[in-house]
Amino acid sequence: MQLNRALASYASHSHQSLGRQYPTSSSPTRSEFQRDRDRIIHSNAFRRLKHKTQVFLHHEGNHFRTRLTHTLEVSQIARSIARALNLNEDLAECLALAHDLGHTPFGHAGERVLNGRMKDHQGFDHNVQAMRVVTLLENRYAEHDGLNLTWETLEGIIKHNGPLTDNNGAPIGRYKSEGLPFGLDHIPAVADLRYDSFASLEAQAAAIADDVAYNAHDIDDALRAGLLSLNQLRDVALVGEIVCEVQDRYPDVSADRQSHETIRRLITRTIEDVIHTAQNNISGQAPRTAEDIRTAGRAMICFSKPMESKEKELKSFLFANVYRSDQVMASVRQGEEIVGRLFDAFKEGEPMPPEWEVLANSNPIGGRERVVCDFVSGMTDPYATATFNRLFDADVDFR
Repeated sequence: MQLNRALASYASHSHQSLGRQYPTSSSPTRSEFQRDRDRIIHSNAFRRLKHKTQVFLHHEGNHFRTRLTHTLEVSQIARSIARALNLNEDLAECLALAHDLGHTPFGHAGERVLNGRMKDHQGFDHNVQAMRVVTLLENRYAEHDGLNLTWETLEGIIKHNGPLTDNNGAPIGRYKSEGLPFGLDHIPAVADLRYDSFASLEAQAAAIADDVAYNAHDIDDALRAGLLSLNQLRDVALVGEIVCEVQDRYPDVSADRQSHETIRRLITRTIEDVIHTAQNNISGQAPRTAEDIRTAGRAMICFSKPMESKEKELKSFLFANVYRSDQVMASVRQGEEIVGRLFDAFKEGEPMPPEWEVLANSNPIGGRERVVCDFVSGMTDPYATATFNRLFDADVDFR
């Protein structure tokens, strides 16, 4: 329900939605995608993002991003891109808010551990886990499990990074070597989610917004943590030219203000590149409907080739100097130990909370291992740490 602005014909129109698995009455004040957004925001899984690690542990400083604040930044960027391209801003916002609901405690460290522990049970994937969260594990509604989201929202959650299979159903991309992860055959949706096609432009906007957001805020957090300096960034692709601009124009302001100006310009520059590139791609493809987007054979919303090259170089720099720094890796190793030992303990029979034990004893698809994986992946950092300390008489302090 985007008033006073006409959407493009190839945008996702709420009134054309394929609907929900469980039919509901329409709302007089909200579009279907706005209702999806609200259901996500009011979910337990969304609130737990407040206490899940992005890169730096939240207790190390009040200003570091958490998984929740990252999600909010992605949402703002996705909405900006969608608005500029006359797409459905509500759906883009919805998908941005949902994109990390399947993340584990302690960031990607927890995901790697669970994927390893579940290697004999089709692994663990945070995108698929987000689908399990919104279709199965959020179970507060009286009439059904899950949030009963629209088909377009489910499609965007699972395919915002692109198709999962080729036209013959063979895994592609990141799934080509390990195979498709557990759960794709058990996702309740009103229609086939078509894993071999691209998702909507709104989903593509949410996906690129994720890249824009974490590149910028990981630099910001690394500067705050003292892992990087502005002078160190002067020769780094993409951000270096901006640092030089800012330091030349504002040589006498504090480093903190120079940092903020750098991050602000970095976000603006990358968003403008995405919008301009998407406009050119859409013009060249000349889609008429959202279905034309799904069958285009490539993503329409992406970086330009020069920006893509610079962005990859920036990622490599951040990987070497931030994500693999001693400070970050110390937390990573401790998080890996906590998640791994918790999984092993619950798998071997250490009782989970009663509702989880009932589920584990009900002959679920995937067995006890999958229930344990669902339980551990949903933990917040503090809850996982407190549980670890209780079970193993430890004194880890991840407040």
